[in-house]
Amino acid sequence: MTTRLRGRLIGGVVLAAWVAVLAQHVRREYFAPELEQLAAAAMALNPGTRFYSLTMGGRSVGLATSALDTVPDGFRLDDYMSLELPALGQTGTAVARTRVDLDPSLRMRGFSFSLESDVGRFEAAGSVRGDTLLEVAITSQGSRQSISYRMAESPVFSAVVPIRVAMGGHLEVGESVRMPVFDPSTLASRTVEVRVLEHDTLVVPDSVSMDAGGRWAPASFDTVPAWKIAEVFGGVSVESWVDEDGRVLRAESPLGFAMETTEYELSTQALADARSSGTTAVDEDVILATAIQSNVDLSDAESYEELRFVLSGVDLSGFDLDGGRQTLRGDTLIVRRENPRALDPGFGLPYPRMDLREALQPEPLIQSDDPRVIEMAEQLTVRRASWSPDPRRVAQELTSGVYNMLEKTITFSVPSAVQVLESRQGDCNEHTVLFVALARALGLPARTAVGLVFVNGAFFYHAWPEVWLGEWTAVDPTFGQYPADASHIRFIVGGLAQQVELVRLIGRLDIEVVENSRAD
Repeated sequence: MTTRLRGRLIGGVVLAAWVAVLAQHVRREYFAPELEQLAAAAMALNPGTRFYSLTMGGRSVGLATSALDTVPDGFRLDDYMSLELPALGQTGTAVARTRVDLDPSLRMRGFSFSLESDVGRFEAAGSVRGDTLLEVAITSQGSRQSISYRMAESPVFSAVVPIRVAMGGHLEVGESVRMPVFDPSTLASRTVEVRVLEHDTLVVPDSVSMDAGGRWAPASFDTVPAWKIAEVFGGVSVESWVDEDGRVLRAESPLGFAMETTEYELSTQALADARSSGTTAVDEDVILATAIQSNVDLSDAESYEELRFVLSGVDLSGFDLDGGRQTLRGDTLIVRRENPRALDPGFGLPYPRMDLREALQPEPLIQSDDPRVIEMAEQLTVRRASWSPDPRRVAQELTSGVYNMLEKTITFSVPSAVQVLESRQGDCNEHTVLFVALARALGLPARTAVGLVFVNGAFFYHAWPEVWLGEWTAVDPTFGQYPADASHIRFIVGGLAQQVELVRLIGRLDIEVVENSRAD
């Protein structure tokens, strides 16, 4: 594969992290103080619609709205976000919509979430049964799934935390609260800590008028008491300024993304100006801005049987750096490329034991039990009912099959195996989710690895599969590598829900190549 083509595929992980981080700006979490107190306090909530301008590096990249309404039996919050994200010379366009229905004490009754982009539409809708059972229906490219979540506490949804903080009387500097969170963009839960950091007064546009040049400009301003809160998860901190009702006024993330309340005319005008300029600086490109320059040219990385890296600038605890092909010694990471001739799986497909059950089961976005996925898996490996395939051969055939099947393009979406199978395009996330589903459909244990890979003089964030061949073996269907070269540095094992944890590396991690060993 040419380095130019490889360069078009490295951005999927960063964009996936963006999905999760951006979601934090327009969808917040809540915790549950006394319900009676909340119900009484919520009666004072002021319904209304807020408009936001979305920027990156001072350049407009989108707009958002958040509308809070009262309904006969509680409240409804509708959020809308339209984003035009610059990535490797392309503009990835996505529209996210979220609705959450709340009872009078602001507990969630149900929700809907959709993300629409150039490659398709992803939808999830859920409702609460009793206090802790969340039932979710997922639709992607005509495929529909139903799943249930039994939670220890009343389900937490990412739309209401500042309002809950405010209505619960917790907007006090120094307050800190931990809570379970369900994120509809990843269909997973995580623990979030909310901290109240500061109190100040912000000045925001209150009305607009058209100037002599035919452009909109603020006509008046309002001063608003505001509290700065931080939502901390996986080492990532997303900070926001909120008003006394908990409505967001301003927010920013470690990725250089910001949103700020404004008037509708100003937000649309700023986006139109950005579109007409037709230029994007390198530091405004979400992919190029996250690259880590290498001190050694590893363009021939496939010729190395082992590479050694010194990792610095960040706390490495909590990452999946040690195990399998990787060995961590202090701050030095040794990555060994597996020798395919030396692999000894010790089993025939399907995998016969229960110890790797999690790597064999279907998941909400990895529909390995879908008839279309099963049919494609069998087609790519020419599987016959009368024999048990060699897992090494199947892994290699799936790697080349997915590589040849998909058009290489940057996408901004919530990828699912069925959606990828229909669209036949995508970046590393699409290649990986389809490979994992195909492998599991044939009884080959597979999982997602996320980290960095060397491309065009730098390390970029990337995703690839690992398959069980007697040991967890890295393959890369995005680049057509079996096994994957030793420049693949794994930090995380897991899908979209875990990828957001990479954000705490961005802008901080340094990588130095210190020693290498070529293959014979």
